[in-house]
Amino acid sequence: MTEFHPRGFAAGISCYDIDVDFEHAPNGPDGSRRRARFFVELKARLAIPVLLVGVGGGVAGAAYIGLLNVLTRTLGPGSHTVLVQAAILVAVGVAITVISRVLGDSGNVELLVDNIHVLGGAEDVRTLRSLIPTSLLCISAGGAMGPEAPLVQASGTLGTWVAARFDLDAEDMRILTITGMAAGFAVLFGAPLGAALFALEILHRRGLQYYEALLPALIGSLIGFAASVALTGVGLEPLWQLPPVGQLQSTDLLWAVAIGVLGAAGAVVFTVVAAAARRVVARVPAYVVPAVGGLVLAGLFWWSPFALTNGEGQVQTVVAGSLTASALAVAVAAKFAGVITTMAGRWKGGFIIPLFFMGFAGGQLLHLAFPSSNATVLMAGLAVALCAGVTKTPLGSTLAVTQMAGLTLLPMTLIAAVLALVLTSSTVMIETQRERTPNRVQR
Repeated sequence: MTEFHPRGFAAGISCYDIDVDFEHAPNGPDGSRRRARFFVELKARLAIPVLLVGVGGGVAGAAYIGLLNVLTRTLGPGSHTVLVQAAILVAVGVAITVISRVLGDSGNVELLVDNIHVLGGAEDVRTLRSLIPTSLLCISAGGAMGPEAPLVQASGTLGTWVAARFDLDAEDMRILTITGMAAGFAVLFGAPLGAALFALEILHRRGLQYYEALLPALIGSLIGFAASVALTGVGLEPLWQLPPVGQLQSTDLLWAVAIGVLGAAGAVVFTVVAAAARRVVARVPAYVVPAVGGLVLAGLFWWSPFALTNGEGQVQTVVAGSLTASALAVAVAAKFAGVITTMAGRWKGGFIIPLFFMGFAGGQLLHLAFPSSNATVLMAGLAVALCAGVTKTPLGSTLAVTQMAGLTLLPMTLIAAVLALVLTSSTVMIETQRERTPNRVQR
């Protein structure tokens, strides 16, 4: 049984006691069962660091997205011929190798997740020297992965840096690192609550476990979102606008189950193919892999324009419902191939936005096969199921996507997300996701 005991609000401190009785809790030295007590609180000494991380994450995120947009207009596939874009992609592949050799390894989100569990935060802030330029080049040139991973890695590392400046311990450093990640997600998705939960869930395979970071992450995501909106003036709208949901039916719950299963199957295929591609690439000399990846991306671009970019700018074309079934099938296949190539080619970026894109396109394709179904239910549900199945973030994925189409979709998207999570429990994409270790639990 879980009991919440509000303890008041004073001097900037908001806290709750959460008493959790575990059926199989570890025994104490005298053989009696221990009661684990968790405190979800924003400590007074963390108020200023959380504020700084939120503002810093919002400002840095807005600057990163702004610079990315400028570079995309120059390097992106929007106005180039296939041959010109091929030259750009190969050149960027060469640049990745050179920058990594000169400035050092840029790390990745998987490494950050591991360090959060072990150290409390990023191991080395200097990885940003390489991460920022390489990720900007990769994404702006048309790599099929999005800015979410570099942006979250950078904002999370900022949280670690702030914690170090305030001489905080590993537990508080972890809180600030997660807060920074939440601010980064909020800048990208425009959904602060979903962003905070996404940052907490992505550390584990079965739900969020660092409960003490929940309130700071929420505050950091709200502050980061507000700072980004103030700087860019983009408004309060989410990343995409899905068609109106319309009248929902009881059969939509059954469709949620179906797309949850379908999304789980897609997540397993994505994870298995990505792992196989990495094993193949491991046999190739590391210094030529990014350039070869660029060349393969150019070949895919010759086949379909959907193979390049993370899909953010292509989503509205898909959700508008103007594409034929064959065009949608090509869009899904091309994006899948582009993401796998980008990832295997050691280009920087994240796969969350591409997963959303494939879910939207797949949902629209399914709607064409079953015209009586609700297209928005299918698109949102499949996008959530794919992302939750790969990243193990059912709540974050659900809220991020559902906000784009209206909260009336919440039962369907949540069903799809939870079902996908359960069905993919034995398949892991981010291998450093794991349970919270007992010695990290406050007793």
